[in-house]
Amino acid sequence: MIVFLIDADNLNKPAWIDEACMLLEAEYGQVDTRRAYGSLDNIKALSGVLTKRAIRSFANQSLTKNSTDMALAVDAMEIACQVAKPKVIAIGSGDADFVPLVVRMREKNIRVICVTERGKLATEAVPAYNEVIFVGEDSRKNTKPVKESSPAPSSPIAKKVPAKKVPAKKVTAKKAVTVESVLPVKQLAPAKKEAAKKVATEATPTLTLEQILDAVPALRNGQPLQIGKVTEALHAAKIIGKSASSPKFLRKFEGKFELTPEKQPNHVRYLVA
Repeated sequence: MIVFLIDADNLNKPAWIDEACMLLEAEYGQVDTRRAYGSLDNIKALSGVLTKRAIRSFANQSLTKNSTDMALAVDAMEIACQVAKPKVIAIGSGDADFVPLVVRMREKNIRVICVTERGKLATEAVPAYNEVIFVGEDSRKNTKPVKESSPAPSSPIAKKVPAKKVPAKKVTAKKAVTVESVLPVKQLAPAKKEAAKKVATEATPTLTLEQILDAVPALRNGQPLQIGKVTEALHAAKIIGKSASSPKFLRKFEGKFELTPEKQPNHVRYLVA
């Protein structure tokens, strides 16, 4: 089950909510539970998109203290404690007030996503979420949705196998593509480095950008996609080998794809001309 709970006093423009629903559906499928909490004026201003997206509205009393956050938090914990707990809960707000709620839901093994306009995101709230999705005009002008991922573990081979213990005679041109993951490039003999470069070049077929877009048509709309899904599509189309790195492959098309984050990308976006 996918849940989207909206703080309509924070995420309070119809276009933002409509865009958020489209991004969540594209990434995770149908959003089963959709609710919006806010003042009567804000709920009324959003009535069009709430009707369009079949989002239940909960108008709060006008008090000296904002009751919207509390109403959303109570419902979120009630949903999280159901027998059939949701897989994903998206909170449409950039407020730091929700951090304790987010931490508690993550302890229940629920993936929690923040959906917000870039200018309304509290920086101290970012580490609490599994993922942050930006909506609104700023998210298109600047960098695209920031997706958090766990750092990839360092290679045990690089740490445990010193260069001096690898016999030079085993480093052949046939295995040159993988040798560099074990030994630093500077430790390879010049002739063997040339052989590795030659094999790596021959192993990558000459492809056109259209072939990649035909294999992964979802890239054409310019929205970020999970790198894992793109990799599966490229494998299925036999564009890259099963052990090939799709980020490394896509970076060869300079200026055509954006991979985020830069060091250990988990999302890729086609830069539409």
